[in-house]
Amino acid sequence: MPEIKKINHIAILVEDMDTSLEFWHAILGIKPSQVTDVPKEAARIAFLPVGESEIELVQPTTNDSGLSRFLEKRGPGMHHLCLEVTDLQGLLAQLISSGVQLINDEPKTSEDGRLYAFIHPKSANGVLVELYQQAK
Repeated sequence: MPEIKKINHIAILVEDMDTSLEFWHAILGIKPSQVTDVPKEAARIAFLPVGESEIELVQPTTNDSGLSRFLEKRGPGMHHLCLEVTDLQGLLAQLISSGVQLINDEPKTSEDGRLYAFIHPKSANGVLVELYQQAK
C-alpha cells in the first residue's frame, strides 16, 4: 500500500530568484543546496534545506509557461505542497479510483530520476499538491 512519508518541500513562486535568495539566504541564513535551470519545466529553481524538508523557490524562465500564467494571475507566493510517497504509481491508481482530479494521470520523471505528479487544486481544497517518489 502506498505511504506518504513526509513533506518533501513547499514551493514558492517568485518573480526574481536573486531577490528572493537575498531574503532566504542573506536575511534568514538558509543556504541553498542547489540552484538550477529546468528547461523542460521553463523554470529556474533553488532548494533551501530546512530540517528534513526543503523550501523550493521557483522562477518562470519564459513568458508563456504555466508558471508564468500562475504568477501573472496570482502573484508571487506559495505555489504547491510536495508530499514524498513510497509508491507513486500505486497512489495515483488509488486517487483515480477515488475520483480525485489529477493534472498528471501518469508520473513524469525529473532530470535526476525522481517520479512526480500533481493533484489538481479542485480536489485538494484549493491547494496544488505534488506527489514525489525518490529515484531508486
